[in-house]
Amino acid sequence: MNILFVGDIVGRPGRDLIQKGLRGLVEHHDIDCTIANAENSAAG
Repeated sequence: MNILFVGDIVGRPGRDLIQKGLRGLVEHHDIDCTIANAENSAAG
């Protein structure tokens, strides 16, 4: 099982980066589960 842990996603730049890059990263590395710390994603 491959697990991806993403550190702190901060504000719009963090959300944009995840939105643009997560799918490709998951497919490339055959990720089964992703866990993300997104408590600061709303306003930074």
